[in-house]
Amino acid sequence: MKTIGLIGGMSWESTVTYYQVINEAVKSELGGLHSAKILLYSVEFAEIEHCQAVGDWDKSADILSDAALKLEQAGADFILICTNTMHKVADKVQSRISIPLIHIAKVTADILKQNNITKAALLGTKYTMTQDFYKEKLNEAGISVLIPDEASIEIVNSVIFDELCRGIVSEQSKRKYLDIIDELAKQGAQGVIFGCTEIGLLINQEDTALPVFDTAQIHAKQAAVLALSD
Repeated sequence: MKTIGLIGGMSWESTVTYYQVINEAVKSELGGLHSAKILLYSVEFAEIEHCQAVGDWDKSADILSDAALKLEQAGADFILICTNTMHKVADKVQSRISIPLIHIAKVTADILKQNNITKAALLGTKYTMTQDFYKEKLNEAGISVLIPDEASIEIVNSVIFDELCRGIVSEQSKRKYLDIIDELAKQGAQGVIFGCTEIGLLINQEDTALPVFDTAQIHAKQAAVLALSD
């Protein structure tokens, strides 16, 4: 079994999901008392969030690259950054290590294509929704992306940072998210991407008729597949 390197803590609430999903997938495949071999480097999220807020992506790239190098030195065979937004610096991190970095948008695009989705709604932080670093990976796979209007972008972003990253799950916020998803469905979205690893803490497939693609679940399950592959 390969050793999975996780760069987590952005936020730690969703890193818990990664740890659980990976181990459940390995147990499901191998049975018995089997579990995954995981190395976790959990960053200090306030430091990362400050870099995002002031646009210091170079510093955040340095922080994540240092984490990645330490995971590689500790024996990781490949690495996952357990957040969507920080894939803005994924190429810089990959350039500083010699093991693969598994890109969350690329594995999500693969699942969308398997489900014949060509137009998808994208919810996430304002950085993920409005900047190109994430959407371009989906576009390269032939998937067009719909994002909410400006006011709704602020709602989605605020709920992520002010609530979900702090462990707060609100029914009122769930209703707001579902209204936004309904509006994007009216615009032709065939599915909705949870482009922030915390959104799955608030909404699941039972809450909406639109097919849901939870990136934390997708990313973590792919890690388990890779860990068990030859």
